[in-house]
Amino acid sequence: MATAAAVSPSFSLNHHSSLVPKYHGVSLNSGIRVPTRVSSRGFNSRIRASSAVAVEPVIAKELRTPAQDATEAELFSCPICYEPLMRKGPPGFNLPAIYRSGFKCRKCNKSYSSKNIYLDLTITSGTKEYSESKPARTELFRSPVVSFLYERGWRQNFNLSGFPGPDEEFKMAQEYFKVAEGGVLVDVSCGSGLFSRKFAKSGTYSRVIALDFSENMLRQCYDFIKNDESILSSNLALVRADVSRLPFFSGSIDAVHAGAALHCWPSPSNAIAEINRILRSGGVFVGTTFLRVNPSAPTIFRALEQSAGRTYSYFTREEIEDLVTTCGLINYTSKVQNSFIMFSAQKP
Repeated sequence: MATAAAVSPSFSLNHHSSLVPKYHGVSLNSGIRVPTRVSSRGFNSRIRASSAVAVEPVIAKELRTPAQDATEAELFSCPICYEPLMRKGPPGFNLPAIYRSGFKCRKCNKSYSSKNIYLDLTITSGTKEYSESKPARTELFRSPVVSFLYERGWRQNFNLSGFPGPDEEFKMAQEYFKVAEGGVLVDVSCGSGLFSRKFAKSGTYSRVIALDFSENMLRQCYDFIKNDESILSSNLALVRADVSRLPFFSGSIDAVHAGAALHCWPSPSNAIAEINRILRSGGVFVGTTFLRVNPSAPTIFRALEQSAGRTYSYFTREEIEDLVTTCGLINYTSKVQNSFIMFSAQKP
């Protein structure tokens, strides 16, 4: 399989660079503020975006919210009413356990099951006659041919637009996610699981959810991991879901990653609003995408971007910041190289 050469890029930073920690000599994330809250006993404690709190005393049962109780019982929620799902099956959070289990909404009574490989938590899960058309950009990645080729040449071409390569992108994302270590990470629009597998193998997170709308991408992801026991037995789940209707209740997720995804979403504003909804206070969102025509890019690349723009939605760096902050996230920061941008923000 062809692989993209990892590049150690020199990024041009925007005016938020003071918020970011040092990475390869470039400030990336040092200014991200870990939220402080006041405990019921009147003293301040530093927390990270995780359900585990080391300093603050355990919250009394009568002070706990239904969402907190549900988080400990089951991670997934119904995509229709966002109520926690009841689970019947073997315990544990890994592929064999999840996909031998059945899930049912305690409120609307709808059942959800696995397709042997992934858990289908779309609204249309279980329909027999109904179907609906999706935008071309969505249907393209549901193709078995594109799913097969994604890590076998398709993704490697991203370096022509300034993407530094999966290994480098993973390291950069991990720097942003330091405040979410030990928490739950959702890799939305995960494709064939290129980064989901890296997050799971890192052992950094208590649970990793590889989430995509494409059935064939999820099948391809499973093909990559089925013979890797270190991933197969890790706390990883494959979930089919719509990024504009994420099957998690509000404030339950510590970290969300969206690699090369924003330009593919039918409604980026709905998707980022959903990401804001599911993040805990202090939780981190990290995304990468292609910028709309970069004036410094070679003429041939600009022509390709303009042509592809008929299918995808590309934005300027200013538009992305405006969208992310308007959807309620804070501490926005970004790094740019040619037409590549990695951006990050936090839930207040």
